[in-house]
Amino acid sequence: MGTYIIKMPDIGEGIAEVELVEWHVKVGDVVAEEQILADVMTDKANVEIPSHTAGKVVALTGKPGDVIAVGSEIIRLEVAGKGNVSEAAAAPANVVAPAAAAAKPAAPSAPKLVPPPAPVPAPALTLASSRSEPAEPKSDKLLAAPAVRRRARELGIDLEAVRGSGPDGRITQEDLDGMRSHGNALRFAVPGGGKIGTERKGEESVPVIGLRRKIAEKMQESKRRIPHFTYVEELDITALEEARAQLNARWKATRGHLTMLPFLMHAMARALPEFPEVNARFDDDAGTLTKYGPVHIGIATQTPNGLMVPVVRNAEARDLWSCASEVARLANAARSGKASREELTGSTITITSLGPLGGIVTTPVINYPEVAIVGVNRAVERPVYVEGVVVPRLMMNLSSSFDHRIVDGLRAAQFVQAIRAYLEAPATLFIE
Repeated sequence: MGTYIIKMPDIGEGIAEVELVEWHVKVGDVVAEEQILADVMTDKANVEIPSHTAGKVVALTGKPGDVIAVGSEIIRLEVAGKGNVSEAAAAPANVVAPAAAAAKPAAPSAPKLVPPPAPVPAPALTLASSRSEPAEPKSDKLLAAPAVRRRARELGIDLEAVRGSGPDGRITQEDLDGMRSHGNALRFAVPGGGKIGTERKGEESVPVIGLRRKIAEKMQESKRRIPHFTYVEELDITALEEARAQLNARWKATRGHLTMLPFLMHAMARALPEFPEVNARFDDDAGTLTKYGPVHIGIATQTPNGLMVPVVRNAEARDLWSCASEVARLANAARSGKASREELTGSTITITSLGPLGGIVTTPVINYPEVAIVGVNRAVERPVYVEGVVVPRLMMNLSSSFDHRIVDGLRAAQFVQAIRAYLEAPATLFIE
């Protein structure tokens, strides 16, 4: 028997370290070649680390939340044959072995790792959920893909109570949907139980890791570095809603369904050439503002793993239906974990919306290093005075935040008023 060491491979794009999000194996497990061993996270995307060979897990390095340097050892396998290290180098140096793991608690900081002297070929990498699941050996082990496990945790579903309908009993997203519809096997993470009329006891400490940690860091950085101010304006979108309904009645079957979002994107793309400092990114370390001609609109999207911002590129060159189809495509990719790094970076301005839960007013956080974000609040029909007569009108607020170092209050107001003018007279969106 020999020892095979798997290192953290070079993911590219200058990435020097990653965060360990989740182990999919434990010491003692027998793994197949190409079986997924762990999930790690770069700046934006989850990446799966597959096994380069079949073998038995004898040691793991690190715990979820640890930061692992590229090139560092992450796992040791016992394999048939010589393996990829000499006998002298086979004894774990800074890797936690099974016995040591039981006797010594994990250190709070990332482990200090020393790569073995022999070169190790890096396993192939794939973005999480962007590849078909590798075949796993049949066993009594609960089978579920990483995306399914993450969604189950978000929903509070006990996977032990789910009967998998996939090959070898693998649990699928459809199985989770079935559990949600019945609701009798949900285990909600409420410390002490959730019954009304009885005292609740207990507390739970949950590590903030993976995408949730990246979101937290991004929000903290944005609020720390950017002096926000928010400008709220009310829009009468009655005519816009009528135009949208007419376009859907005429073209939905052949071109797809239009929501309000493509109209807003179209209005922003038309307004931004007059306000180039708004379609921009500010590098405050270098003291440089980069203004962009193309309009790359980030769409804040809620996913089972947290908030992500896929990017619709060159919105200025798209019609309403192209905007709508691209938003739908990117949202599906983000929610399923298949969005690429390129699809999640490069925005020059962002839109955020909570749909029907959008409230009356919000104070959106700017997507650093951008300088503006446009927030959509919910539309409500209410009585409005029009030429001295009270009439029902569909009203909606835009709550938009700006970087006050770059965008003056007057310019911010003028930008939002330009968007308002387009949306309240939707025919102007189609005039060249």
